[in-house]
Amino acid sequence: MRVKSGYNGLQIGLHWVTALLIGANYFISDGMPEALDARVAGQSVAGLTPVFHVWAGSALLAIVLLRLVVRLWSGAPAEQEPLGWMQRSAGLAHWVLYGMMIAVPALGVAAWFFGVAQAADLHVLVMNAMMLMILGHAAMAIFHHYVLRDGLLRKMIPLR
Repeated sequence: MRVKSGYNGLQIGLHWVTALLIGANYFISDGMPEALDARVAGQSVAGLTPVFHVWAGSALLAIVLLRLVVRLWSGAPAEQEPLGWMQRSAGLAHWVLYGMMIAVPALGVAAWFFGVAQAADLHVLVMNAMMLMILGHAAMAIFHHYVLRDGLLRKMIPLR
């Protein structure tokens, strides 16, 4: 993977589209267990919530896979030297987040399109764990900006 000084516009755009879709899908999920039960029972599923949730989640899976390709192709900003525990923890957390951002919609797809009931339960469990990771990710970005004042947050703000 290439190392560079900052993220490119595509990486920044995909980051914020991902954040928007995750947030929207998290808050627009009421009634999904009932919608899934109806779908598995062969009943028609109506309403904007299930349609939005399923298609936004499917789009999210494609976007996250694209993010991975772009990150591997374009690289990531260089870490500050020496690599201490904070940098190693951040690197691990980013890859765990990528894994969760793939697992959550993949489990949703398995539940919705293939009727795998256990996938629905795992989808909810991993989603809640991912939301905690996202909160930690955001908290650390704010910590870097306001406490360490190291400019890290500016790497992901489009207007710098």
